[in-house]
Parts: sequence; C-alpha cells; structure tokens
Amino acid sequence: MSNIAGKAYAMNVVTPSNPRTTWINRLLFMAARGVPSNLLGLLGLSLIHFARWVIIKPNDWPDLGQGKEQVQDDYVLFCSNFNGTWDQYIDAFSDGIPSGLDLFWYSSIKYPKSIPITPFKNYITYNQIDTDYYYNATPGSAQRDIKTSLLIYDRLRDLAEIHSRSSREEFASAYHEAAYVMQKGLGDPGFGPVASLDTERSDVNREKFVNEAQSGFDTLRAAAKATTKPQGDS
Repeated sequence: MSNIAGKAYAMNVVTPSNPRTTWINRLLFMAARGVPSNLLGLLGLSLIHFARWVIIKPNDWPDLGQGKEQVQDDYVLFCSNFNGTWDQYIDAFSDGIPSGLDLFWYSSIKYPKSIPITPFKNYITYNQIDTDYYYNATPGSAQRDIKTSLLIYDRLRDLAEIHSRSSREEFASAYHEAAYVMQKGLGDPGFGPVASLDTERSDVNREKFVNEAQSGFDTLRAAAKATTKPQGDS
C-alpha cells in the first residue's frame, strides 16, 4: 500500500449510487460550489490538502484494453489528500461537516450517515481503494508548514526591498516586526509520527536502499582508483 507519503495520506473511495437519485447529488454539488459558505466546516480543516467528489456514469468508465465495464449503477468517486492518520481525518470530517457529508453521499447505496462514527468508518473502509502510486513533493511538510514558508518568503523579499531604500534604524524596526510574524515558521517541520506499519516499513526500506547505493558507489570509486595508473613522463 502506498497511500502514505511522509505526513500526507491519499484516500480514494468509490461507492455505488442509485441512478434514480444521482441527479439529486448533482444538484447538491452545484449548490455547494455556488454557496461556499455551506463548506465552512470543511474549509476550516487545515489538515486537508484537497477533497473532491465526482459522479461516474456507467458509460464513463474507460476501456484500457480490459473490455468495456458492465455496470448497472452510477458511482461516486471521492478523492482526498490530507495530513495525519486515517482515523484523525475521518473523525475531523465527521465532526466538521456531518450534515454536509450526508448530502454529498446522499445517493450512495447503503450509506449509513456520518454519525455515529463507527458505521461511517466501516463504510469508508469497505469502499476505499488503495493508491498504487502516491507522490508528494513535500512529504515532511504539512499544509500549515507550506503556508508559513510562503509567508516567510514574502517577508524576506519585503525586507530586501526595505533594506535598499531605508536607514539602519528603519530597517531594524521592519526586521523586528517581520521576525515576530515569521517565528512560527522557522522551526524544522520534520516528519510526522508513524501513521501505520506501512509507513514505518517504507522508511526502513528507503534507508536500506540509500545505504546500499552509497556502498556500491564507494566500491566503484575505489575500483576506479585502483585501476587508474599514474602516467609517467614521456
């Protein structure tokens, strides 16, 4: 399973949907996009990088050589990337927008509602598809880490401009003000705690690979030196 990359987790959930009520879900998605205030509970969850619901009709399934899929139902595809563990995410989701989740999965067959949490977690577990390949450009940084890094970058550019046109006293004042704002992002974000045994094994395998590659490189370099003879004077 490669759902995890550092602090980030990739989730894909595919649930069958009743074709007779899927159109209601389309209207609900349109309403959510048209009135973003309905998603304030979701937007306030800073652990989420991305979340999207997509309705897939029977004719939308691609034929990549396996033959056309013979399906009767529509399907709702939910994709998300987030920081933290699977349980933390589901708990935060259920607590943040329980009524919103019930609307987004309104037409899904056997959807148990987001509260109580245990049936909802079971539903997600049974319909989740593991990610075959998940790449994250900043595996050691959460969403807040990246936002504070961008803030620091902007502040440093401002300081460079101020330094070129201000006195020593004015720059010192601007520097102290910027340092006060930037201090929350100057620490090392590092990697989060182990979210699963898969993550721990991946870290061990990655370290082993790096060590073996370095050892092989050292061996080749030593062999190259041994076979290189010094050139004498002609």
